[in-house]
Order: sequence, then C-alpha cells, then structure tokens
Amino acid sequence: MVQDKPLAIGGERTSGSDVRNQNVLAAMAVANIVKTSLGPLGLDKMLVDNVGDVTISNDGATILRLLEVEHPAAKVLVELAQQQDKEVGDGTTSVVVIAAELLRRANELVKNKIHPTTIISGYRLASKEAVKFIVDHLTTKVEGLGRDCLVNVAKTSMSSKIIGSDDEFFANMVVDATKAVKTIGQNGEAKYPIKAVNILKAHGKSVKESILVNGYALNCTVASQAIKTKMANAKIACLDINLQKHRMHLGVNIVIDDPNKLEDIRRREIEITAERIKKILASGANVVLTTKGIDDLCLKFFVEAGAMAVRRVKKDDMKRIAKATGATMVSTLANLEGEETFEGSYLGHAEEVVQERISDDECILIKGTKAHSSASIILRGANDFMLDEMERSIHDSLCAVKRTLESNTVVPGGGAVEAALSIFLENFAITMGSREQLAIAEYANALLIIPKTLAVNAAKDSSELVAKLRAYHNAAQAAGPKDPKRQLKWWGLDLVNGVVRDNMKAGVLEPAISKLKSLKAATEAAIALLRIDDMIKLEPPQREEDPHGH
Repeated sequence: MVQDKPLAIGGERTSGSDVRNQNVLAAMAVANIVKTSLGPLGLDKMLVDNVGDVTISNDGATILRLLEVEHPAAKVLVELAQQQDKEVGDGTTSVVVIAAELLRRANELVKNKIHPTTIISGYRLASKEAVKFIVDHLTTKVEGLGRDCLVNVAKTSMSSKIIGSDDEFFANMVVDATKAVKTIGQNGEAKYPIKAVNILKAHGKSVKESILVNGYALNCTVASQAIKTKMANAKIACLDINLQKHRMHLGVNIVIDDPNKLEDIRRREIEITAERIKKILASGANVVLTTKGIDDLCLKFFVEAGAMAVRRVKKDDMKRIAKATGATMVSTLANLEGEETFEGSYLGHAEEVVQERISDDECILIKGTKAHSSASIILRGANDFMLDEMERSIHDSLCAVKRTLESNTVVPGGGAVEAALSIFLENFAITMGSREQLAIAEYANALLIIPKTLAVNAAKDSSELVAKLRAYHNAAQAAGPKDPKRQLKWWGLDLVNGVVRDNMKAGVLEPAISKLKSLKAATEAAIALLRIDDMIKLEPPQREEDPHGH
C-alpha cells in the first residue's frame, strides 16, 4: 500500500498554541514599547531612523508608525493605533495597551482548555455591556460644565506631553482655536474642522511666546519688494499653474528660415503668459496665490496692477485656503472649448490679506475668510524636536476638544472609567450562567492594566492605589440611588500626590467618545488576533543560480 504524502506547502506552517503564543508575544512586545509613555508622568521615546533623523515623542501612534514592525500580529496593533489617531486623535497608547492585555489573558484561558469561540463571545458581550454602562452612568453633559470643561479636556490631553507644564496657557489657546473654526453644517449641526487650524513652527523665543492668530497664516512672503504687503477686501485667485515665461515643451522643434521670425516667436512666448495674467486680473482678482513660480517679467504686471502675488505656496495650504475663502483651485485656464478664460466665480473672498512680521519670519495672514472661518497657531521653541512634539501635542488636544464639542459628553480620567467598568463587569460575570463568565471576568481584570500602568509610570505603589480605587467604585455601585456614596463613581487617581481623588472636581476629563471608541477598537483587535489558529508563511521563490555567474 502506497502511503499518501502530506500536501507540500512552499513555506512554514505554524498552528495551534504555537501561533497563539507567537501572536501574544508580538502584541506584548509592541505594547511594552509604548506602555511607559502612558499618563501624565509617562516618559518619552527617542527614535532614530535609517537616515539618522531623530524623533522624540510621547504619542503612541507616532512611536508605532516609526517602528518598522515585521510580525503580522504586531502590525494589527500598529494599525489599531493609527485608526484611533485618525478617528479620535487621542488615546492611542491606551488602546494598544488594553488590546495586548486582552489578548494575553485570552491566551491564558485557551491554555486552560476554554475554546477561543467562547472567549470571543464573552469579550463581545463584555464590550457591549461596558459601552452601555459608560453611556448610562459615567458620562456628563458638557453644557452643565461650560468653557472650563473644554479647557480641562485640553489640559488632560496635554498632561502627558512636552507642553504639560504650560497647560493653562496652551489649553486656552486650543479651545479658542477650535471655537474659531466652528461651522454649521447643512443639517444645522456644528462642525469643528481641525484642518482649518494651521500650525506653523518658528525657532527661537520661549514656548510661552507661541501665539494664536485669527486668520490663515501662510509661511510665504510676497514675490517682490515692489508688491503691496496689505490688501483690504481681498479677492483671491488660487492657481496651480506656472506664471513664468512660456517655453516650448521639450521635443518641440521649430525650423525658421527668417531670423526676424525668431524674435516674433520670443515675443509670442512672453505674450502667452502676459495674456493669462491679464485675464486673471480682469476678473477682479487682487491677490494671486500660486503653487508654482512667477518670474520677474510676470511680476511687473502684478506691480502695475497693484495686486498682491505669492509664489510657491504649499499644495495643502492652497487647498485649505480655497476651502476657507470659497475659491476654486484652478490648474488650467483652458475651458471646454479650448479657449483660455478665468471667471470671477473662481475667486475667493477675505476681509484682508496682509504680510506681517512674526518673530524673525515674514508670514502672510488671510483674515476674515468668507466661506469658513480659520485660525492659526504659531509655535515657538528651542529646536526642531521640541517644535515637532509640540505640534503633535497641540493636534491631539485640538482633536480632544473637537470630539468633546461634537459629542457633548465627557467622562472622568485617571483610571476612573476602567476601575468602574472592572467592578461592574465582575459583578455582571457572576450573573452569567454560561462559560462566557470566565471570559468576562478576565475582560474586567484586563481593564485594570490602565490604572496599574498609570501608577507604575508615576513611581507609585500600583497595588495599593488600584485596590483603594476599586474599593471606592465598589461602594459607589453598591450604594442606593439617593446615597451620597454614589458620587464616589467620579473618583480616579491623582498621580502627582499618589492618592485617590474626585477627578470630576479636579477637572481631569476626557471626551466620552474617546473611551468608547478605544474600548470597541481594542476588543475588535484582540478578537481578530484570537481567531487565528494557523499561520502559513510562504517562502519567496528560489532564483536559479546563473551558471555563468552573472
């Protein structure tokens, strides 16, 4: 009898507990990198890439983006942090830490002969109940707390970052900037587009000399000294075309018999661009921004017309200016008939465009934009690393304030939500009469990784603090509706003094949507990795040796 050979696979196959252990190991490795940067007393990471560029950051998403992760399971966590950064803007570190801890505990359950499917359904149920509990019991409406609430949200987001020591100054700046870009959508809802806040970085002076400018700031100057530097009631043309002397394209040959014709061709080349500029100016434009160049010959026309011209504007800036002023970005003047035209409807409007000296640099400010209001923050600092990290911190805070304003609810920070959920889910697990009970209990314990890590990073005794915090939340949940002990549910960690305090009064607040999204995303990521029980890694095809040694 001929024995069947097993099916050959061109690669390695890992299955069962081995692949799970590998995945958990990879996830824990990624989480351990960012774990120490969590919380107000978290530490920073220095990353040096293959070119030698240095990045110093405390932002989970930035750290993970710069790591070149090989393992497929670890990549899932990196993508999870990117998604949290995109959707909420803050809480990137905690989402990775929770996901890795959920996965580690699930693996322990699998070792104890509990099927992954049972764990997955338990985790799903726990996540669903946790979200419901946060919404029903732990959220507070922003209206009741006023502007201070927004400032506190911004401060909480900054507390772990480089600008944490000047949080009062920056928190007010962030709240003002976010409120300045408020727009009302078609359905009457208020929207706060963070991209309308332009962040410029300038070397020198101290961090506290950063300023908030009302209007869109451009890191460019006017194209010539002779051009006006101030234009009231501006009509802005946003161009993506070269306003230099028109040259024939490469590969175009013109054979001329008469040398006088050569002069005509040169003159015509100049006239082509001159006609374009005249069309633009005839439409009423008095400020012309272009992403490409403008040469001296063409500048003459702008100087004569008394218009303002700015060249080499960044494409991203141009798109935002077009949106803010209601302009149309024009990449060609040709219309459908093939003729070159420029209509007045393409122009954007602003109250004033002015060139101002800010620190050592000249900036162009576009104030009073018509379609959407805009604001700019000009950051000052000692060096590039500091300015880059300040920009990331400001972006995170802007996102946190935006989410708070749009969703209108906040939750207490400092591990309060996680401790409350841990107690609630433990009690909920006992009521379950099925196998999911164990998975839900593990989910409850996994959430405690956040307060534990916060305490460890602050060099405090995590066991004692977390035990005290759990006791307070247990008392709050066991108390009756009228009992004053109910107020203990707002209690969280005070990491500077190493005690437990009422974080609602202390003003340690986070947008509720940040917590909800991070819980859902962390659970989904853990489940996605838990479902894997087989990994086949294909080998690259072997190249045949060249007998000639080429």
